Amino acid sequence: MKLIFVRHGDPDYEHDSLTEKGFREAEILAERISKWNVTDFYTSPLGRAKATASCTLKKMNRTAEILEWTQEFNYPIDDPVTGRHGVPWDLVPSSWTNDVLMLSRDGWVQSDIMCENPDIAAKYSEVCRKLDEFLKKYGYEREENFYRIPDKKEVCITATTSPDIFMHINNPVYREDEPVVVIFCHLGAICIMLSHLLNIPFPLLVHGFFLPTTSLTILSTEERWSNEAYFRVQAMGDVHHLLEAGEPISDAGFFASSFQG
Repeated sequence: MKLIFVRHGDPDYEHDSLTEKGFREAEILAERISKWNVTDFYTSPLGRAKATASCTLKKMNRTAEILEWTQEFNYPIDDPVTGRHGVPWDLVPSSWTNDVLMLSRDGWVQSDIMCENPDIAAKYSEVCRKLDEFLKKYGYEREENFYRIPDKKEVCITATTSPDIFMHINNPVYREDEPVVVIFCHLGAICIMLSHLLNIPFPLLVHGFFLPTTSLTILSTEERWSNEAYFRVQAMGDVHHLLEAGEPISDAGFFASSFQG
């Protein structure tokens, strides 16, 4: 399975839409995605995600299903150092890096910082549950910290260095008919879902990685042992479509200037 998360274009937060630049980004992105054989499109219910998706959907004459649970993970808290009230990833390093719970895959929602807003733990649990229900529709069932494909014939490939492992023909690991799923959503929401898929604490992802507007984060399921699957990142925050088109990378959501190369 190919699971592709798209962050919305440069945002106009006041009107929950896109800026003029954001619409340019979305049109450039549509040129890229229109070359793909996409199985299904999905979008967050928020206006900026739907506006981004609309350019691709119009170009491909497709529709997208709305997933309510992929809207932005926007449950504000106070930064204990600065006192600033904002989203749960707008924290200065000294406020969270020395908290052992914040560095725990499951424990971060029980940290003093996050417990300030009870919605955080509840919504995180809901998104994880909804994501697993969503993936089950494509045949992937959560089992502890990985996924199993009950309906798939068991195959066991142990030598990943064999030249044949990379061949599509006569190799059960690679399927030409595997689903390609695209979800238009938000930076925080993407990091929440990556946290669950990859078993990485959310604070590490959301503070350690920046996903520019209209960036693509591409995951593939590695299915090389039995009927087990694990999601592995092929690309994260990829915006080469913008660079190739001469469109600068937006700093929206970034507390530094983006490298434009």
